[in-house]
Amino acid sequence: MICPQCGTENPEGFRFCGNCGFKLDAPAQDDGGAQTLYFGQMQQPNRAKLILIKGEGLDGVSYHLNGVEHVAGRLEGDIRFPDDPLLSPTHSTFYYEEGQLCVRDDGSANGVFVRITDDVPLSPGTRFLVGEQLLQFEETIPDDAQPEADDDGTFFYGSPRRPGFFKLIQILRGGDIGMIFRAPSEEVTMGREGNEINFPDDPFISGQHARVMVTAAGYSLSDMDSKNGTFLRIEAPHTLQHGNYVFVGQQLLRVEIT
Repeated sequence: MICPQCGTENPEGFRFCGNCGFKLDAPAQDDGGAQTLYFGQMQQPNRAKLILIKGEGLDGVSYHLNGVEHVAGRLEGDIRFPDDPLLSPTHSTFYYEEGQLCVRDDGSANGVFVRITDDVPLSPGTRFLVGEQLLQFEETIPDDAQPEADDDGTFFYGSPRRPGFFKLIQILRGGDIGMIFRAPSEEVTMGREGNEINFPDDPFISGQHARVMVTAAGYSLSDMDSKNGTFLRIEAPHTLQHGNYVFVGQQLLRVEIT
């Protein structure tokens, strides 16, 4: 083998030049001409793996889902994150059903969130994430009540009553209620600036991030090509596809299926 970099002649089979260290493109030799494969864990066909996403969107640890069920949680299961205080001891289960990878919430305190890829319907009580903001959707009830005076004829002073097409409720850490926004129109956008609802101090939210609107069938939530996506809390077992993202606790996982 002649090194193309320094011209040194090397014995057959050397992978690197003995003089300059240049990598030689010599094919691995094996009995019968078979190529030797690198030793390592192989992902089984039609099986998935979860890739932990670290800061700046970099890939971290991979969890191969080669069994039938894989439990994720803080203390129990195959996929454990013992330092995550937002995970329940047994939080969720990734499992296969009729060849499809699914995830279910095992009664966790904070739920399982899946990044939406299309418009999704909303029903009362549904929660979703935009940036670091946890919001809950609620319908509004027509309010035809007229102000009433107290016993001495004095009326209570307050903000004017205005109609609303639906409500979005901000859920604060610890479960307290923060802002309550009554939508003045059939469509409301959320983001960092220039929207009906703005969160200027949230570093993970895009300028225009998500939209909630009234539709012929009810209400829907859509992502507006945001950088970090919009995540919906699942209320029933959910079928996952290749490329989906799942939030459990503080852990963001990407699904890859062979």
